[in-house]
Amino acid sequence: MGEISLQEAMQQFLQKSKLKAGIQAVQIEDAWEKIMGKTVAKYTEKIKIINHTLFIHTNVAPLKQELHFQKETIIARVNEALGEKVIKEIVIN
Repeated sequence: MGEISLQEAMQQFLQKSKLKAGIQAVQIEDAWEKIMGKTVAKYTEKIKIINHTLFIHTNVAPLKQELHFQKETIIARVNEALGEKVIKEIVIN
């Protein structure tokens, strides 16, 4: 039996568990300001991931419109921040 590091063991566990999406959502929330900037982060109320879809909630209509135009860029930035292709679609509410 080969030895693996604790980090590798945790990564393997997360790959197989249902906790992964929740952890990734927390990672996105933590990095959201870096990914999208201070203004967008300030007016974004909620972020969650369900089945490779990133749900972004904001009550600011102009921001919703801008986020709709930037969907592909947001997907690329978030996936880059997570280090893997997790997000395939974005829903803005």
